[in-house]
Amino acid sequence: MLAMVSGGADSVAMLWLIAEGVFGERPVRVLHINHLLRGEESDADESFVRALCDDLSIECRSVRYDVARFASTDGLNLEDAGRQVRYRFADEELDAWCGELRVRPQQGRIAVAHTLDDRIETFFMRAIAGSGTGALSSIAHARGRVVRPLLDCERPALRDYLRERNASWREDATNADTEHRRALVRAEILPAAERLNPGFRASLARTMDLLGDDDALLSRMAAGFARDFTEVASGEVRFNREWMASLERTMARRTVREALAQAFPEASRLEAAHIEALVDGLSVESFARDLPNGLRAFGEYATLVVSRAGNVAYRMAPCLLSLPGHADLGPCGDITAECTTPDDVAGSTHSIVIDASDVGSGLIVDSAVEGDRMRPFGMEGSRKLSDLLIDAKVPRRRRGCIPVVRDGERIVWLAGVRMSEEYRVRPDAKRVVRLTWTEGDVAG
Repeated sequence: MLAMVSGGADSVAMLWLIAEGVFGERPVRVLHINHLLRGEESDADESFVRALCDDLSIECRSVRYDVARFASTDGLNLEDAGRQVRYRFADEELDAWCGELRVRPQQGRIAVAHTLDDRIETFFMRAIAGSGTGALSSIAHARGRVVRPLLDCERPALRDYLRERNASWREDATNADTEHRRALVRAEILPAAERLNPGFRASLARTMDLLGDDDALLSRMAAGFARDFTEVASGEVRFNREWMASLERTMARRTVREALAQAFPEASRLEAAHIEALVDGLSVESFARDLPNGLRAFGEYATLVVSRAGNVAYRMAPCLLSLPGHADLGPCGDITAECTTPDDVAGSTHSIVIDASDVGSGLIVDSAVEGDRMRPFGMEGSRKLSDLLIDAKVPRRRRGCIPVVRDGERIVWLAGVRMSEEYRVRPDAKRVVRLTWTEGDVAG
């Protein structure tokens, strides 16, 4: 068990409970993340956790990471950035430790000290933001390797437990700053709810459990649709409009959210209004909308795309393709050239056979440029490559990553689309070469 300990009362109480064997006997390590957000206070938290682990004879590792810079670079708020950093380092640490112990990584657990109070605060924050029913089930007791052994405990009880042991902890002053939404919920909304119903915590916990059970069943169904009705590649999700239209709106919402959460960790915090807009956008070909955390949704032929890159256009640098040989096109994939015989003429959009009798030592591979033309295989006359790309429904932002194979000023092949009639293999061909394009993540 890898225990995440910040130095606050909740995580310190969890560590004491672990040390006393309340959660069973198992190897334990502590991971402390210094977010470098509060200067000397952050450093003092780190020193406190190290000293506590020494007292309890528990191995501790601390990591110092500039969360503010990470948040600024990736366009995240500090809470989301800190969460991503903590879980990333925790996964890496646990994987390495499982390797040391020669056990499967799935056998490890990451223990975090969320309490019932955290769960209720999260419920109110999501309800205020307009989240769906799945999000309103709030924090789960376990998800993957992450476990929350204190999720049914109230914060005051944990502090009483620590006082009984004369145990100290660290206080983060920012937790009381009502400029932060969570602190405001804690300071004003929860006391008001308690005045209305002193037992609201227990009743709300039952409600969240019921929501969680319903959500788990529907999420398993949505995960299947997300797997079958979407394509995930190159930092984006592509929803098949026709297939998504076969779903009831309720399941379409869940499928959209499930697919996005799998591709983008930050998408788990999208508000219900964003998901509703995306479901509406499935039926609008010209749909386009900016989403939080640098995501963008837009229509693209028969798909709705959600991408971090948005409408970024890709282009590849020119490179030489020897005959035979191999050209590495980076994120656009690679092309291989292999000598073959005139009898080997079977091909596809991604693998063609050409007559290379008049070709020198190699070909050039790059992207299409304005004015490029070729005579497509089986056709009379020439056509612009831009028209061929449109006919093939290649999105504009991806056209720069479709390889164009050139023989001097002549175009041999618009990879994945059409080859040139001029390079058709004839029975008397003296040199026959098969060209095969394997798509990369960007080209896909």
